[in-house]
Amino acid sequence: MTDSILTVSNLSASIDGQQVVESVSFAMRPVGVTALLGRNGVGKTSTLRAILGLIERSGDVTIAGERVDREPTHRIVQRGVGYVPEDREVFASLTVAENLRLAERDSSPNRELIAELFPDLTQRAGQLAGTLSGGQQQMVSLARALVNDNRVLLVDEPTKGLAPLIVMDVARALARAAETVPVLLVEQNLQVVRMLAEKAIVLEGGRVVYDGSADYLLGNEALTKELLGVA
Repeated sequence: MTDSILTVSNLSASIDGQQVVESVSFAMRPVGVTALLGRNGVGKTSTLRAILGLIERSGDVTIAGERVDREPTHRIVQRGVGYVPEDREVFASLTVAENLRLAERDSSPNRELIAELFPDLTQRAGQLAGTLSGGQQQMVSLARALVNDNRVLLVDEPTKGLAPLIVMDVARALARAAETVPVLLVEQNLQVVRMLAEKAIVLEGGRVVYDGSADYLLGNEALTKELLGVA
């Protein structure tokens, strides 16, 4: 699919011998936000990790038409895949500035964009990341991905456990980021999904059971309850 930035075909993955993703196929458009949804435990995080090669997987993964499923994770990242993990994974003993410098892949990092999106981090550049609040650490995790030019950004549960005001800050940052890079977003907060996503992919039992308009899905109460377990 030439109009897709990320294409996944028959992707399966396992952890410690247990299958967690089963023959997942979808295509992601090269603009905007695509939401990857589903109940807890259906394989959303594992799908992101499988795309990156962080867990054992089989199937085809292409980025801008180039096969990457046989490549190691660091080469996939070098091809322009940014990743914001669910548990943030900041380097607690390093400063905010050091966390960002470690993430820089080239000689022209997007420092102006980071300053625009996360002014609080600029003020806290010399502070140890481990002393930040959960919301501030999430901002560091997002900033580490956005400091580089990416072809696609994989973002896993960025608002999990955050206070409502911080959730909106994260959503605004993602909306701004999506103006320049397509985002594949795993998110349980349907208000955030409604704000950001144009397309939704729903997993059930490790498989795709819905691939279409996010507005249609979230505007259909019966379908939302059937597929996501919430109204």
